[in-house]
Amino acid sequence: MNEALYEDDPMETPPSALPAVPELSQLMVHLLKGVLYRDDDERLWESLLRLQARVREQAAVLLLDLVLDEAEGHAFLKSRPDPDESEGAPRLPRLVARRPLSYPLSLMLALLRKRMAEFDAGGGDTRLVLSRDEIAELMRVFLPDGTNEARLIDQVDATIAKVVDLGFLRRLKPAAGSAQDRGHYEVRRILKAFVDAQWLAEFDARLEVYRTALSGNAGKEGGDA
Repeated sequence: MNEALYEDDPMETPPSALPAVPELSQLMVHLLKGVLYRDDDERLWESLLRLQARVREQAAVLLLDLVLDEAEGHAFLKSRPDPDESEGAPRLPRLVARRPLSYPLSLMLALLRKRMAEFDAGGGDTRLVLSRDEIAELMRVFLPDGTNEARLIDQVDATIAKVVDLGFLRRLKPAAGSAQDRGHYEVRRILKAFVDAQWLAEFDARLEVYRTALSGNAGKEGGDA
């Protein structure tokens, strides 16, 4: 009798828990490392759609939110907004660090986002592909007249490399037989999630200030320009 009581005693029963799912661990590791694209791993993407509730629970423990865009085919984790310190809420640690962007990097992201908006308005292909020269031409408008061409290309190449590292551009393999190919890049559609319409409108205002400053300095000499 004592044995039966022991077996049925709820205090001795382990707390109920959802069974471990290997796919869940794989999903969390992938999302903590970067963006998950449907086109890159359709099997893992299907797992995310099926297990997204559990992914959100696991992410919440780390003070992260899952951003899932089924239409665009990408998902990533982002930090939750900082609490209002004026109300006495403690500042929580951030797993995903914030990094300030340089002006050239912010400028290129804004210009790529504007170019994507124009591309989408055309109703054509869903993949926006630009050459290095086309990206350089977008930047050229915002540089003083007479800027050294080699210096411009060096700056564009350095900035493109940073945008690739951030995951907003993907370098495409050169076409067969095109030894002179200077590089083509796909603008990843996740850029729309990071550079929204409000951010773009605010940056447009800054670009106008910058344009005005360049026009005012057009008559100055050398470094002053």
